[in-house]
Amino acid sequence: MRKIVLDTETTGLDPRQGHRIIELAAIELDGRKVSLRRFHRYLNPDREIEAGAVAVHGLTYERLQNEPKFPDIAASFLEFIEGAELIIHNAPFDIGFLNHELRLMDLPPLQNEVLDTLRMARDMHPGKKNSLDALCSRYEIDNAHRSLHGALLDTELLAEVYFAMTRGQDSLLGDDMQTTRKPALLSTDASRPKLKVLMPSAEELAEHLQQLADIDKASKGDCLWKKLEASA
Repeated sequence: MRKIVLDTETTGLDPRQGHRIIELAAIELDGRKVSLRRFHRYLNPDREIEAGAVAVHGLTYERLQNEPKFPDIAASFLEFIEGAELIIHNAPFDIGFLNHELRLMDLPPLQNEVLDTLRMARDMHPGKKNSLDALCSRYEIDNAHRSLHGALLDTELLAEVYFAMTRGQDSLLGDDMQTTRKPALLSTDASRPKLKVLMPSAEELAEHLQQLADIDKASKGDCLWKKLEASA
């Protein structure tokens, strides 16, 4: 299933009070990497933006008056995310706003599968701060350029956080290379041919070392393979 990281910025906190989406960003993942396929739009909300919201994302109504409105981009957005799993931090907030915008157009709510990374982080790190900034700090992801919230920037940061949160020791294979394991067939026949050993190329070795470095960084120095390498 395609995976898409999504984020929104809004005029306020509650769509039931008439608040609207003013920025919408979605980026598609390519295995364990961020792809170049992305959807990003600023939107005219047809209403003023609360001062508290402006302080968070810096977007003013004056800045957005010449931008398209949600109905203008809805079809292309729905086409972009069709059939994909959506990865969202605090998903009920963003999904609530998106479904509100669709309801205003008499369209059905989203049917995509959704992974809420905030809920995932709370399960993994109970009792700790699990905001996007806190997770960036925990997983040593550089977010120094995030002085204000922005949907596109936040999707890029969340993608890196998602990779760090889902990187296990078995991820050396990469998501796109993992296959269903079949039981080994053992034989005592001494006449069977010897296994052919394929040596890795220099490029494959370099990718392997980079993957070890990524795991070591995410685990804060607890990568077993790196420890064995150091003690050898």
